[in-house]
Amino acid sequence: MDITGILRAAGGVSRIRALTEWGVGDHAIRKAVKAGEATRPRHGWLALPDADAQVLEAVKNGVYLTCVTEAKRRGLWSMTDELHVAASPHSGHTRAIDARVHWRKPLVPRGDGAPADPIENVLAIVAECRPYEESIAIWESAMRLQLFDRDAMRELPLGPAARRVLADAKPFAGQGTESVLTTRLRWLQAALKLSMRRQVWLCGHPVDLLIGDRLVIQIDGATHVDRQRLIDNEHDLRLMLAGYHVIRIGYWQLFDDWPHVQELITLAVAQGRHLARAS
Repeated sequence: MDITGILRAAGGVSRIRALTEWGVGDHAIRKAVKAGEATRPRHGWLALPDADAQVLEAVKNGVYLTCVTEAKRRGLWSMTDELHVAASPHSGHTRAIDARVHWRKPLVPRGDGAPADPIENVLAIVAECRPYEESIAIWESAMRLQLFDRDAMRELPLGPAARRVLADAKPFAGQGTESVLTTRLRWLQAALKLSMRRQVWLCGHPVDLLIGDRLVIQIDGATHVDRQRLIDNEHDLRLMLAGYHVIRIGYWQLFDDWPHVQELITLAVAQGRHLARAS
């Protein structure tokens, strides 16, 4: 495999000593750099010209991508594009960087050739850095993608925030917005002893949340348009024809107008919309 192929397989960036293990010599590296096929973002590193900008930033500054930044890169639910990086305490190699820096000793040792934290470190930092409901959403995204072993996670020296999230997060949950919604409604569930079930299959499709027997809460994604909107509208109609009450809320309503959304849901419960019809 040539240098370009090796770098591509490594995610676009690699330590030069890792390349030598593949049999790549100094002459081949100098030739690739001269030809513009690779760059040297930092001493001891080689990168493709089109390598991920965040990865290059981490390499140049001697830090590791972590928290919400690495979570998003791994396909987990995220609410922010803010750059978060990690550095070992008292690291003498970290330069000035426009990012949120998490100075801490890692729970799991960081790979020598990887400019990103292992998923266990990422999730532990998320739990301490982000609000509880956002942390739950990210952890549940990781569970859904089976990115970590829950039992193994329990054996790590987690802080109180991470232990709370680990205990509360539910495997096989839906999207992050669904996690946020159910977290915000836990007080209502506890106060009225309501049944709240996620991803219940009704009328041919799963619903985001079923309260009691008949109240369905559906959440639109941030890009809920065109064909998906038509499919969802048809499903809502089928649910209503089957006797369910449907409240559909938009992404921006969940995060920017929650008091109004909560008021609508509690009013529906007060009216008994969650109860099955008497036969």
